[in-house]
Amino acid sequence: MQITKDKVATFEFTVTNEFGTVLDSSEQSGPYPYIHGTGYLIPGLEAQMEGKAVGDVFTVLVPPELAYGERDESLIQMVPRSQFAGMDELEVGMQLEAHYQDETRVLTVIGVDEKNVALDGNHPLAGITLNFNIKVVDVRDATPEELARGHLHGECCDDSCGCGCDDDGCQDDCCHSGH
Repeated sequence: MQITKDKVATFEFTVTNEFGTVLDSSEQSGPYPYIHGTGYLIPGLEAQMEGKAVGDVFTVLVPPELAYGERDESLIQMVPRSQFAGMDELEVGMQLEAHYQDETRVLTVIGVDEKNVALDGNHPLAGITLNFNIKVVDVRDATPEELARGHLHGECCDDSCGCGCDDDGCQDDCCHSGH
């Protein structure tokens, strides 16, 4: 069976930057399952997964524009330290969630002094060409429940998807994590 729209594909991976530094790997977390064609993967990787089958081993080079975008220096801002009352332990590298209208953004602290905190709103991998080493380990049809939710249950355990699950587990036997 080949990876096509609405198939659940599971793959092992290692992703490195252009210098060969490992950025992430399924070695610790196990194989990664997703529903193909739902936009859950970065576009450059999902496009290269199309048509692959169990046992395929391949590499994919994904440029920033097909991954997390180019860096946008306008997303770096200085915020008065007073806006962080109660947060005494701000350190470079910390990531904070900020809520803008209907969107949640992760901001990375890139500088701290007595008066200001410098925040970067770029995705941590923005501007980086990603090198993936992939091995496809499973391909199956997505269940009607998975397609209705638009994701595998393992990707949601706080009921943010409204499927009736919470941190204590799945309700109504809806868990289809692919593992």
